[in-house]
Amino acid sequence: MPDGATTTDKGVSAQRLKSFIERIERLEEERKALGGDLREVYSEAKGGGFDVKIIRQVVKLRKMDKADRQEQEALLQVYLDAVGE
Repeated sequence: MPDGATTTDKGVSAQRLKSFIERIERLEEERKALGGDLREVYSEAKGGGFDVKIIRQVVKLRKMDKADRQEQEALLQVYLDAVGE
């Protein structure tokens, strides 16, 4: 075991476990901060007259692979045609 590492009676490296937990906690805090930043940007866009629901859809579509997006759009059209829209 590395120098300074402690092991519990269950064979768990307490120091390594603590390190993982602290990293997770830091990342959770960063995610929380980013969530606030995103809300702020969406709010700013809304204040600028943009439709936030549409912006969210654009962001979602831009994340998708082009082929997947085209397949989804084609399937959506098939469904709309099926229900007479």
